[in-house]
Amino acid sequence: MKVLVTGGAGFIGSNIVDRYLALGHEVAIVDDLSTGSAANLNPDATFYEVDITDPEALEQVFAREKPEVVNHHAAQMDIQRGVREPGFDAIVNIVGSIYLIETGIRHGLRKMIYASSGGACYGNPEAIPATEETAIRAVSQYGVSKHTVEHYLWLYRHNDGLSYTVLRYANVYGPRQNPGGEAGVTAIFAMLMLRGEEPKIFGKGDKTRDYVFVDDVVEANVLALTGGDNEVFNISTGIETTDRQVFDAVAAAAGYSKPPVFAPERKGEIRRTALSPQKAKDVLGWEPTVAFEEGCRRVVEYRKTAGDR
Repeated sequence: MKVLVTGGAGFIGSNIVDRYLALGHEVAIVDDLSTGSAANLNPDATFYEVDITDPEALEQVFAREKPEVVNHHAAQMDIQRGVREPGFDAIVNIVGSIYLIETGIRHGLRKMIYASSGGACYGNPEAIPATEETAIRAVSQYGVSKHTVEHYLWLYRHNDGLSYTVLRYANVYGPRQNPGGEAGVTAIFAMLMLRGEEPKIFGKGDKTRDYVFVDDVVEANVLALTGGDNEVFNISTGIETTDRQVFDAVAAAAGYSKPPVFAPERKGEIRRTALSPQKAKDVLGWEPTVAFEEGCRRVVEYRKTAGDR
């Protein structure tokens, strides 16, 4: 199968590229390297340094590659930047996705696998764990923009016959996650602890997230190549983990003994969340396999050799 992976130099996207290639698929990558790393690029994939908000450049890529499937991971994913620059967030996440869909349809695209955000879309969910039927109450510009594209996918399915699978991720963590931003708390904590510096917990340490390991997320993207058409799935564990539990798990893996430092909570962040993976299990045959403590151990081991990358 010929697959185009947007964001294929990024944390999640590069892991997906590696797995697709290992399975024998032909893979092309679109990434502008604004947050992704050239070091993550698999040399067996064809790479295009292209911004998804550049329709002319996308046209050239699709005309040459003519992929059967697009796996769409390119995004503006910094919640705090979305708060500061909502227009930029919308241009990248919404307009860029529309350009991608429209260009793909013109060139015979069969399916799009779309990386959405369960945590950001549901906001503070009315029930925990949230299911795919839980009301969407995003409290950040990022959550709104990611969910908006789900509506466009339904529209293009209705009007143009484009198949899709939406994967609403919980908080994905694991090797290759960039500690330089604000999204990857396990990577940030691991990097700082290994340096002997003091990580900050924003709030009292009682906010919760649902952490799913990147290898498990990759397997969901493999299953979505041939299954789950025109469906939305939470890719998650259903388990709430507090910020303090994250700190303690990474500290244990890193041999770090200092107490946490607390800072004020940040605008746009949710208080509690966990997502039910039951539908993904029932329909896709997917379920998480990596326990959080083991995942944190793997993050720390990776960070010992990765430096700031």
